[in-house]
Amino acid sequence: MSNIELLENSIPVAPIRIAALAGCRDLANEVDKKLVRFRKELLSKRDHNLTPQGYSEKTFLVNCDCPRFGTGEGRGQINESVRGTDLFIMVDVTNYSITYTVCGHENHMSPDNHFQDLKRIISAATGKAHRINVIMPFLYEGRQHRRTKRESLDCAVALRELSNMGVSNIITFDAHDPRVQNSIPLNGFDNFFPTYQFLKALVNSVPDFKVDNDHLMVISPDEGALSRAVYFSNILEVDMGMFYKRRDYSTVVNGRNPIVAHEFLGDSVEGKDVVIIDDMISSGESMLDVARQIKERKARRVFICCTYGLFTEGLEKFDEYYKKGWLDKVITTNLNYRIPELLTRPYYVEANMSKYLASIIDIINHDVSVEKVRSSNEKIMLLKKKLSGGA
Repeated sequence: MSNIELLENSIPVAPIRIAALAGCRDLANEVDKKLVRFRKELLSKRDHNLTPQGYSEKTFLVNCDCPRFGTGEGRGQINESVRGTDLFIMVDVTNYSITYTVCGHENHMSPDNHFQDLKRIISAATGKAHRINVIMPFLYEGRQHRRTKRESLDCAVALRELSNMGVSNIITFDAHDPRVQNSIPLNGFDNFFPTYQFLKALVNSVPDFKVDNDHLMVISPDEGALSRAVYFSNILEVDMGMFYKRRDYSTVVNGRNPIVAHEFLGDSVEGKDVVIIDDMISSGESMLDVARQIKERKARRVFICCTYGLFTEGLEKFDEYYKKGWLDKVITTNLNYRIPELLTRPYYVEANMSKYLASIIDIINHDVSVEKVRSSNEKIMLLKKKLSGGA
């Protein structure tokens, strides 16, 4: 296990327990298996007489649920003791496949419903758990992170709610704008990135993938993703380019100003593999347009890497672009719900985050610095060296 030297001489805050809400249980099960293995590995290096109670268990998962009345009203319940534990509550606010019944009608869970259930479980644990941590990979209302006119500031309000309920740490991945953490300056807020997992997925799925300036280029699809692309290109030591969106600010369609065109800034991509990196695929409209333009500029192959694959308008356009040769791979993480059809597509590759997330939980439970687990620089450099034929 990575970071084992950091953990073997430290003491955990309290016994770990993981409460997974309904929409996040598949990921929680994977994380739990990894964490059980990590703890067994750590235990073999410890003096058994000094092993804290509850340090190594067959499972760290807690039985919890949010049943509903016929009216759709719900309640949160934890079906076993969590007193004195370091409780990690996992929630996926994007999982619309979960349903509930309202007066005989089936409703799909919205992000608002998932967030309300999260608060119910926090309420059930408050006063019992030693510490409460929330793992929310896709940050609730993360795209409504700033106010530019008379409008709500939903993400900041949600974070303040969690803070007021006694949540000590909020763990998220690739927040749309991590500066929203300024709304809770006295609380823990950790924002992690799947950069290494993206690169590993590319290496494993593309046999002839080469990481050098002659064969690879990183592209930001818009200004918002620029910092991600800059980091990725710098650590891989390859060129980068970017697109900027020209929008029609006179109209609003589906809650946003429609994109008129994507304009490219950067060197030639001819003959190179191109990695387009961003935080999410929502409808996929802008990402697909960028992929098409890159191909029209004679790029060799186009790989799309996004932390969250939401695909709010289905997969038909992605299927069409793949058949036309405008994209070659789409890589997303398993941090959020993905439609089953996506997993069968020949162009789809999963960047599995369960091991990384288990390591994060272990680090936070030991109350040591998260910087070693946050930074993937060393792993990326080792992988790059391996690709180039190094030792």
